[in-house]
Amino acid sequence: MIFLFTDFGCDGPYVGQVRAVLARQALMVPVIELFSDLPAFDAKSAAYLLPAYSQQANPGDVVMAVVDPGVGSDRACIALQADGVWFVGPDNGLLAQVVRRAKKCKAWRLPVPSAASASFHGRDVFAPAAAQLALGQMPDAHPIDAAQLDRPEWPDDLAAVVYIDRYGNAMTGLRVASNGAIDSMTAGGMRLMPKRTFADAAHGEAFIYVNANGLWEIALNGGSAAERLNLRVGVEVGG
Repeated sequence: MIFLFTDFGCDGPYVGQVRAVLARQALMVPVIELFSDLPAFDAKSAAYLLPAYSQQANPGDVVMAVVDPGVGSDRACIALQADGVWFVGPDNGLLAQVVRRAKKCKAWRLPVPSAASASFHGRDVFAPAAAQLALGQMPDAHPIDAAQLDRPEWPDDLAAVVYIDRYGNAMTGLRVASNGAIDSMTAGGMRLMPKRTFADAAHGEAFIYVNANGLWEIALNGGSAAERLNLRVGVEVGG
């Protein structure tokens, strides 16, 4: 499979153009839109979502990860193999947590074709590379040290909101795997208690829970936690 993990949006032409390239070059490979509405321009927030939501990828699958405000600059275009799963995306920190958490990594710098648009490497660089990798073909690329893709100044877990879904649930960059059970969390000036699931909270009650992908999430039973607590991406949360 090829998984798309982007901030391109659910409307407009961008995902469609990428899918057209993938269909032209790897017609029989399923393409799954994992995220199309990541926080725009925010590679750091997306970096903490990427390893959590790419867990369902199997060895040989490809994740095309593009949150790329520096497109067309001298930032590198990367192909990364992490524990058998392929990732293609920009070297702007987006792949940092994948590298840090993988047991085994290899990385390559992808060439940018002269015909590529300066402003749409998702379509012209990353999609063709994803298609090749999904077909078992290695792009013409230069090996690099995968460790240089890390951002050592970024924490292992991010105590902040990294995504807000259509229901107003606010995902954080905190993993239950590394933080374990917590007694409470402070967000939006309110202390929130953990629940196992929505049905365990009273209607209209704000709470925290471990979501289906192992991240601590802030929710409100029957409403929007983001609206109630005035949350947005980047707002810090406390223990």
